[in-house]
Amino acid sequence: MDRSYETLLLEVDESGICTLIINRPDKLNALNNQVLKELDEAVDDIKKNYKINALVITGEGEKAFVAGADIKELSTLDPVTGAEISKKGQDIFQRIEDLTIPVIAAVNGYALGGGCELAMACHLRIASTNAAFGLPEVSLGLIPGYGGTQRLTQLAGKAKALELIMTGRQVKAEEAFEIGLVNQVADHSAVDEAKSMLSKILKQGPIAIKNALLAVKEAGNENGYESESRLFGELCGTADFKEGTGAFLEKRKPNFSGK
Repeated sequence: MDRSYETLLLEVDESGICTLIINRPDKLNALNNQVLKELDEAVDDIKKNYKINALVITGEGEKAFVAGADIKELSTLDPVTGAEISKKGQDIFQRIEDLTIPVIAAVNGYALGGGCELAMACHLRIASTNAAFGLPEVSLGLIPGYGGTQRLTQLAGKAKALELIMTGRQVKAEEAFEIGLVNQVADHSAVDEAKSMLSKILKQGPIAIKNALLAVKEAGNENGYESESRLFGELCGTADFKEGTGAFLEKRKPNFSGK
């Protein structure tokens, strides 16, 4: 990456998997204005880098993925600035969700408040055995403000979302898996498990993966089925479609070109 960051580390391996690390371990990787600003910039850089075809987001160290927002900064908010920072966080996290490459949160340790919301903005979540998730904002006299009320409801259902938001209760990795908040609990490194899953995804047709992300994003919307048909039809005109079906009929592995 050409840009340098104060609070993030970005690494791209030979397979095109970018690892984005929130790097404030002395603050348990808490989100402050600088982290949010740099996350926004990092999304720009990732979108412009044609070599990147997948993204892993994690936190530095073993204690925390992101242990919430910077409470000192939050304590200065008023109704106007509170609404502004909430909208800013929502917009940045939505940009992550809108990426058309697969994005996996590798959750190592605490994912609380804004950290849990960041993880939920990723397409998939893999948790280490010591991971803990929670939206404890009510203990501060607040509610989740970076999309947590919406995404937790989508992932875990309305009743479970309300329970966790209104009690502020933390859930450990196994319970998070049981309620649908995470896709997998890793026995060892969550980052390694995320990269292993991505290596399987990246063997598939890249345009198909992009269109799958776009189609699933429309789930529940009025035009969801229409979008699925349109995206399905688009794929039928690609070289990858001809390669994939040809390889199946010829009983060989496909060699996708992304065209």
